Amino acid sequence: MRILIHGINFSPELTGIGKYSGELAQWLAGQGHEVRVVTAPPYYPHWRVSEGHSNGWQKQYIAAEKEYLADTVTETSALSEPAASRFSPVVVYRCPLWVPSQPSGLKRLLHLATFALSSFPVMLGQILWRADLVLVVEPPLFCAPQAQLVAWLSGAKAWLHIQDFEVDAAFDLGILRAVWLKQWVLRMERFLMRRFARVSSISPNMCNKLLEKGVDVDRVVLFPNWVDAGDIYPLTRPSLFRAELGVDNTVCVALYSGNMGEKQGLEGVIEVARRCAANSAVLFVLCGDGVARNRLMRQAQGLRNICWLELQPLQRLNELLNLADIHLLPQRAGVSDLVMPSKLLGMLASGRPVLAMAEPDTQLSKELQVCGKVVAPGDEQRFYESLIEWANHPEKRELLGKSACEVALKWGKHRVLAEVARELLQLCRR
Repeated sequence: MRILIHGINFSPELTGIGKYSGELAQWLAGQGHEVRVVTAPPYYPHWRVSEGHSNGWQKQYIAAEKEYLADTVTETSALSEPAASRFSPVVVYRCPLWVPSQPSGLKRLLHLATFALSSFPVMLGQILWRADLVLVVEPPLFCAPQAQLVAWLSGAKAWLHIQDFEVDAAFDLGILRAVWLKQWVLRMERFLMRRFARVSSISPNMCNKLLEKGVDVDRVVLFPNWVDAGDIYPLTRPSLFRAELGVDNTVCVALYSGNMGEKQGLEGVIEVARRCAANSAVLFVLCGDGVARNRLMRQAQGLRNICWLELQPLQRLNELLNLADIHLLPQRAGVSDLVMPSKLLGMLASGRPVLAMAEPDTQLSKELQVCGKVVAPGDEQRFYESLIEWANHPEKRELLGKSACEVALKWGKHRVLAEVARELLQLCRR
């Protein structure tokens, strides 16, 4: 089967949507499918084009993941196609875009629009390839119309996969504010969604939101993110990061790892760390990058119980996640069911409890019933009290950590992708 994937984020981005889109493409190629990807150069979460990549049109190749093996991502900007083998490489077309260093509402829109414009001719160029399936990943919604057009002209099926409800989140967070704009964009979103053969999202609650937006129930598919238990698992020894950072094994490490943006609500973690400043038995480790990082570091000036780390390479991710005694997952109010944090599954697979902020009855709250604790967004006092309780009772953390591993098994990589692949094949056969 020929599969064309269209989306702004892709491997080798280490966090968020790019990680999953890259693994999906490699896995499908490893099943013997021909896969092409139209994407941008890697820029997230740093909001600048990564070193070693130019912000221009490029054609690259990524090795297919062999069936039921977790091969390391290898990417080259080879000038000629690799020798034919049983597994064809993923063909990646990089398209330039404008990347604002400090993205605001209008800047984000322009950023997404530049990718939609630069990728349009490349997408049109794929019509002669005659894909069987065109899979577009949102965000950005801007790419949906051209994906539908290319699918129609190619005689292919069109599939929209929603990682984030970007429109709702942008207005709920105040990134965009105009009421008339919200009404117009939501109508356009509804119009586009209803014209895809399949529309998927990553949690049951997010799938329910698709129904609220008017997508027919027989077109809605649950397509969750996944975790590879061969890559992330509990270590039987202390993490190497403890020795590197000089952290005693008796110290309770509260770890946040991932994007540092506006929807994460990391200001609350800084305030909780301030309340714990006199407690030498708790250390906060904040690892990642994003538009809010510099502001957060200024807010945390003078706090010696916070350690800042850069994003770590994939080969060190398991060591990093095992550094934690408690994983922190803050979120702002209003976004808990518009996004499902992709970092959650790695936290669970590492065998550590998760302390999160989310509204009741959200998907995140449901997932953490037996392996973590959820407090209301902005309730820093309860967040602080829960953290101290776990810090003082390692036996509770151990029990919750075992449950976390069991929950993570539901979202095993090959199990999730095999189920979705069956749906892809059935759709194309129709």
